[in-house]
Amino acid sequence: MSKAEHVSVLLEESVAALTIKPDGTYLDGTFGRGGHSRAILSSLSSSGRLIAFDKDPQAESSAGQFSDDPRFEFVPASFADISAHVATGGLDGILLDLGVSSPQLDNADRGFGFSDDGPLDMRMDTRTGITAAEWLATASEVDIADVIKTYGEERFAKRMASAIVKARAESPITRTKQLATIVAEANPKWEPNKHPATRAFQGIRIFINRELEDLEIALSHMVDTLAEGGRLVVISFHSLEDRIVKRFMRDQARGQQLPKYVPVIDSDTGKTLNLVGKAVKPSSDEVRRNHRSRSAIMRVAERRA
Repeated sequence: MSKAEHVSVLLEESVAALTIKPDGTYLDGTFGRGGHSRAILSSLSSSGRLIAFDKDPQAESSAGQFSDDPRFEFVPASFADISAHVATGGLDGILLDLGVSSPQLDNADRGFGFSDDGPLDMRMDTRTGITAAEWLATASEVDIADVIKTYGEERFAKRMASAIVKARAESPITRTKQLATIVAEANPKWEPNKHPATRAFQGIRIFINRELEDLEIALSHMVDTLAEGGRLVVISFHSLEDRIVKRFMRDQARGQQLPKYVPVIDSDTGKTLNLVGKAVKPSSDEVRRNHRSRSAIMRVAERRA
């Protein structure tokens, strides 16, 4: 896979899990470069409809490839805003492919990675919010450590935060290679086959983009937008995302937990989803073709009648 090329993870499995109705209405909540959208559109009739969300301006530009397709609508916003754009019960399926895309990671100007040096930005929506560099310039050592530990699951977060604060006192931290070097030198135990700054970059990126908060907000609205029998398909790439998705689907499937002797009918317990199958991971062949798929996990649930 070459740089800037995006290969949609679990493409066939996720589209199959939607059980697409040719005349149905579907949502691609993370358009990216359109891989999943293209596959969904190929399964729709002329009466079908696909709504795609993405807050990345480059994704909006890429959505132009479907500008002549009357079945397609692009919304330049986070999927957390779904309730403002989609009617209650209006969707036959929702697909979320979380995390960052290969073009985002491989474009040094975006600041998500450190393979090549670039400005320390990390914003998915470059039109709003503060950059990672701006946040690191003013955040307290305690806050930096908390972000790296909480969102990056980095056990040496305090060491890294201390090193960042010490380094910024000497010179502003504005470049990805600069931050990666500072963090790596503060990491006393490097993991095999993983850059020592990986977890710190993940934590800062998730914080800057409010990724977990947006996911929780979106999930809380998505059940209401699904029609009866509509599918919710979510692909996660790290444990924090997957934990939120797994807990949400489980809780919606269980409903309100009442004592066994309370005489209520099933519909009164607040159960809104049925779990569909077990969690799905990429095949060994897919991981071999695309190493970035190795941590992916897909979960599926269906709207109850």
